Amino acid sequence: MKVLVVGSGGREHAICWKISQSPKVDKIYCAPGNAGISQIAECVDIKAMEFDKLVAFAKEKNIDLTVIGMDDPLVGGIVDVFEAEGLRVFGPRKNAAILEGSKAFSKDLMKKYNIPTAAYETFTSADDAKAYLENAEYPIVLKADGLALGKGVLICPTKEEALAGVDELMLDKKFGSAGNTIVIEEFMTGREVSVLSFVDGNTIKIMSSAQDHKRAKDGDQGLNTGGMGNFSPSPFYTKEVDDFCQKYVYQPTVDAMKAEGRPFKGVIFFGLMLTPKGPRVLEYNARFGDPEAQVVLPRMKNDIIDVFEACIDGTLDKIDLQFEDNACVCVVLASDGYPLSYEKGFEITGMDKFHDDEGYFLFHAGTKFNEEGKVVTNGGRVLGVTALGKDLKEARANAYRATEWVDFANKYMRHDIGKAIDEADV
Repeated sequence: MKVLVVGSGGREHAICWKISQSPKVDKIYCAPGNAGISQIAECVDIKAMEFDKLVAFAKEKNIDLTVIGMDDPLVGGIVDVFEAEGLRVFGPRKNAAILEGSKAFSKDLMKKYNIPTAAYETFTSADDAKAYLENAEYPIVLKADGLALGKGVLICPTKEEALAGVDELMLDKKFGSAGNTIVIEEFMTGREVSVLSFVDGNTIKIMSSAQDHKRAKDGDQGLNTGGMGNFSPSPFYTKEVDDFCQKYVYQPTVDAMKAEGRPFKGVIFFGLMLTPKGPRVLEYNARFGDPEAQVVLPRMKNDIIDVFEACIDGTLDKIDLQFEDNACVCVVLASDGYPLSYEKGFEITGMDKFHDDEGYFLFHAGTKFNEEGKVVTNGGRVLGVTALGKDLKEARANAYRATEWVDFANKYMRHDIGKAIDEADV
């Protein structure tokens, strides 16, 4: 098989790596890819939103399967475009990717089908939103309706901050048109857990749980980011939580989308909050999480091509999805200053010390080759230093040991990824 992966981050590197394990695949292309991906796939200079060019490339190269990694092209309808040309593609169609593309849609869906989530209201007028905030309980959460690179969520401890947040999202357009509509919802307390799943329109198969670290700085301080690190499995995702979510969250979401005439095929990412009143859905994503993919896929036993094809063909019920009885931790090496301003173009050294067969992986997110052919930094999140272990504590120790192997100017990371593991005593 020839496979094309669309995207350029750590998630796409992890997907390409997992695809490369399949004996069914002879050739992998990635558009546009990055320096790390180029070690296992041929990178193609086509951007993720250039649908016509991607279709033309897939036809020219006789691509057997295209895998869409990123949210923007999915929400923009790339799957519909590929399918209209008779091309085989993994990911939800536009009318299903709205599950991530519009927070107002997903909240309304959960309300209509009694899927547990936070109480909320939706606003298209800044004045109406501010009037609502006058009598709200604090802290409170403001969310831009549309895609905002994982950063369009404001947690506001006071009314003053919430009012300023409305201005930021709706008037100052910090996230562009994503803030034309906003969702204001109750602030929930508890541990966040990420659960990825494969879906074929009817059947849903849950992958192993993971836990993200969104804030830029240690102690969950600083600004929201796309994710500073991750671990899998989450010790807080118990059998009791799984039983509840299977019954009230996972299958009901798939059934709800089908009932709305929006059958979902692809990956649904469930962002859960384990509240004192039970699990609640924080958000949906319509693709693999980043860096969740980097800790979940190395633990997956299955040939991922088999799973992708079963999702497309509606035969996921025939797949026995299995994961190793081990653990994985990813620590993101970022450019100092991320997620605001940062310099790039610094040479990266020490990458040759990572060996997959020893359980150490280096997933590239923001890297490229410079004119001299050296790998340099090219983004806020640069690398995902990822390691396996027999349990979470060993995997965490291995990952942090490996962060010392690789270096670049203005290298920055959190030092407490997986600290919750110690609290769970696992």
